[in-house]
Amino acid sequence: MNTKKRCQALALNLVVLGTLSLVSSQAISTTGASTAKYRNFTPLYPMAQQSRVSLAILSRLSQMHYNKVPIDDALSSRMFDQYLSELDASRSYFTQKDITELSIYRLRFDESLKSGNLRPAFLVFNRYHQRVIERLNHLIRVVGSDLTKVDLTQDERLLINREKMEWPKDSKFAQRLWNRQLKNSIINLKTAGKKIDDIETLLSKRYKNQLNRALQTNSNDAFQVYVNALTKTYDPHTQYFSPRSSEDFNIHMSLSLEGIGAVLQREDEFTKVVRLVPAGPADKSKQISPADKIVGVAQGAKGELVDVVGWRLDDVVQLIRGPKESIVRLEVISGKTEGSTERKLINITRNTVKLEEQAARKDIITVVREGKERKIGLINLPTFYFDFKGAQNNQKDFKSSTRDVKRLINELKEEGIDGLVMDLRNNGGGSLQEANALTGLFIKDGPTVQIKSSNGNIDILEDEDSKIFYDGPLAVMVNRMSASASEIFAGAIQDYGRGIILGGQTFGKGTVQSLLPLHNNGQLKLTLAKFYRISGESNQNKGVIPDISFPSIYNQDEIGESALPNALVWDYIQSVDFSDWSNYSSYLAELQKSHQQRAVENPDFIYLNRQVEHYNSIRKMKTVSLSEKVRTREQSARESKLLQIENDRREAKGLKTIADLEDKKEEDINDKEKERGLLDNDDSFLLVEAGHILLDLSDKLTKKPHIAKF
Repeated sequence: MNTKKRCQALALNLVVLGTLSLVSSQAISTTGASTAKYRNFTPLYPMAQQSRVSLAILSRLSQMHYNKVPIDDALSSRMFDQYLSELDASRSYFTQKDITELSIYRLRFDESLKSGNLRPAFLVFNRYHQRVIERLNHLIRVVGSDLTKVDLTQDERLLINREKMEWPKDSKFAQRLWNRQLKNSIINLKTAGKKIDDIETLLSKRYKNQLNRALQTNSNDAFQVYVNALTKTYDPHTQYFSPRSSEDFNIHMSLSLEGIGAVLQREDEFTKVVRLVPAGPADKSKQISPADKIVGVAQGAKGELVDVVGWRLDDVVQLIRGPKESIVRLEVISGKTEGSTERKLINITRNTVKLEEQAARKDIITVVREGKERKIGLINLPTFYFDFKGAQNNQKDFKSSTRDVKRLINELKEEGIDGLVMDLRNNGGGSLQEANALTGLFIKDGPTVQIKSSNGNIDILEDEDSKIFYDGPLAVMVNRMSASASEIFAGAIQDYGRGIILGGQTFGKGTVQSLLPLHNNGQLKLTLAKFYRISGESNQNKGVIPDISFPSIYNQDEIGESALPNALVWDYIQSVDFSDWSNYSSYLAELQKSHQQRAVENPDFIYLNRQVEHYNSIRKMKTVSLSEKVRTREQSARESKLLQIENDRREAKGLKTIADLEDKKEEDINDKEKERGLLDNDDSFLLVEAGHILLDLSDKLTKKPHIAKF
């Protein structure tokens, strides 16, 4: 930087420093909160060690990340927006005046990064931190002044998602927004059955707890948010973990040890479920789903429910963790629709995730065709597992997904199956070598996946065994939660024309990460490579598109790689040489037509389609009413609609109808306590339909022996 530019930057720094200093000493009359509370706020300052860590992180990003991103004004601008989003995604804290004053740094973060200057980052954070404390003091005052005086009769509207809205004009506009958000919280709790006195107690405790936590915010907290604003401009999976958060990284992020088996993340004031660990306690409970929000945690069957709205993620994780076989109770808001107020209290018994519970399982799908029963083998694979320790110790029976699938296929062959369905729904991935080995069971030999590293080198994994372990008709079922290794397997099967892919568009995670230590200063999770199919297409962002799609309840705007900010793009490289197994693409239109003819008369497909349509209509709502009467009426109408959909399904199947949705919840709870097989679940009709489609394909290919290799 030349002398003139350095002087200009220094002048700008002094201007902003002065402005922030004046703001920090403003009278608290803007919030009406006690000055004693407010005086506890003190500005945070960077430490010399953090400057060195930031330079080390920048060096690794520049040299090793898959994306070669120049450290320039363009990156600075993206990072500035990402930083504001990390701090205030709901645009509820900063005012437009704040943004205008802080925007002098929009094109200067790149220079600060190169020099290790963290002062601008902390100035922005301090302004945010101050606004948080202002908001909480304001809400504490309002809640303490008698909530019965809050007017819940006006039909005001509150925008559900404010990410793309203008910032509040000034502190008065911000207060109006805070008041509306408070009304929304009150109505949510009232519709959940809580009385006004209990709501006042709960909200008072919630905001006071949040204030106490805000006042405990330290320099490391500010630094981690800032650095992750940088890493997330590269991609959403590159992340910095401070010494505190990296110490228990695996436990905190997956809760796989004496927890519930769920990957969690912070979203606004909520703790959101990202995915469930296959065969973990949460997954087996069938009571919690990706995108659900955890708002309360209680210990044991009778412990007091602790409100965790606004808590740090690691603090929530600590509450959820506990001794093996103990019970944790969670209050959860459904994630089926954005802005949902549907709450439920669930019990989960903490446990470790056992490898044998994640093992492949088999069953037989019985499909009636022209009055005859035909058998379709079913193998459910929750994850691509491999016991590395057992293999290294030369254990004869070490666990491997490929070895287990081979054994199960042999058993199914003995039962005389007419085809095989590999069920990879909700399989989040696992061992890359297992994805390669499992693909090899179904092809003669050849490449399975391409891996392109940050230096441009391309490695190709291959099946080198010319033997085909199973050469019969094959279908692979996937959904939005099928990711990584699942996408590699499904993509290879699709590219070879070896089988037909059924279900939903997969997650779209086609990148490889590695953890790099930062010399006792935490660690950096860095994206180093990208997966490509043998056809040259990337799985990244786009995922695997099924040949025939089934209705999906998952909201793709909320779940999946494409829903993550700054996700790496879909692209392609040169394909590799491989031999097609068969060409069934010409039959897809006929297969789709036959599928639709069955689905249109199937009560379960009709039910699923109506559910999807119902939730999609709710997702289109951009605002919620702040009138208690209107909100109650809307919620009652939604419940009546769902009840009607459920009873229509029951009548069509000759089942007993129910009086309200609570009856179904009770049925579901009782069902979950029973030992259930692969075909005992509510979605078993999808597996049966997969069997029909597979037989449709098999019959057509059998009539064309010069095309088919079945």
